[in-house]
Amino acid sequence: MTDWLNQTISLAGIATTWLEILGFITGAICVYLNTQQNVWGWFFGIVNAVLYAIVFWQVRLYADMGLQGYFFVTSIYGWWMWKFGGKNHDGISVSRTPARMYPIFGLIFIAVTALWGFLLGKFTNASLTYADSALTVASLIGQWMMARKYLENWILWIIADACYVAMYFYKDLYLTAILYAVFLALAVGGYVQWRKDITKIPAIN
Repeated sequence: MTDWLNQTISLAGIATTWLEILGFITGAICVYLNTQQNVWGWFFGIVNAVLYAIVFWQVRLYADMGLQGYFFVTSIYGWWMWKFGGKNHDGISVSRTPARMYPIFGLIFIAVTALWGFLLGKFTNASLTYADSALTVASLIGQWMMARKYLENWILWIIADACYVAMYFYKDLYLTAILYAVFLALAVGGYVQWRKDITKIPAIN
C-alpha cells in the first residue's frame, strides 16, 4: 500500500504521487467547504492532515509536518465550535477578530518563528528552516482564527498561500504548489463570502 501511494506518476506532465494527489483532492474539498461554512470541511481537513504529514516528512519540511498534527487537532476543535459552540451551543457565526488579539498574534508569530527556525536548523536536516517556520506559525494562527470563524483568517491565508506556492515549487512539489494556488483563490472567495454573512454585532475589544 505504501509503495503504491509513493509511486511516481506523471499527471499532465507533472511528476507526482498518488499520496500527493489524494492530499490535493481532500485539501481542495476541505477549503471549499470551509468557504461555504459547511462543517464537513473539518472531516476532510482531518484526512488531509494525515496525508500531508507523510508528504512533508518525505521532503524534510518538518515544520510543515508538525503543522499537520496541529491541523488534525484544530479540525476536531473547529468541527465542535461550528456545530456546538456559542452561548446557546448551536454553533458560532462569522465575526471580526477582536482588536486585542492582534498584538498577541504578532508576538506569537515573531517568537515562535525565531525559536522553531533555530531549533530546526540546529538539530535537524530540515530545509528552508525560517521560511518554513514562518509560514507554519502563520498557518497555526490562521487555522485557529478559522475555527473561531473570524473573518480575517482569510486575509492571513491569502498571504500564506501565496508564499507557500513559491516554496513548494522550489521543493519540486508541483502538484502541492498548484493546490496552494487553488487555496489562494478559494481564500479570496472565502473572504468575500464570509464578509456577506458577518454578524452586525461589533467585535469586543
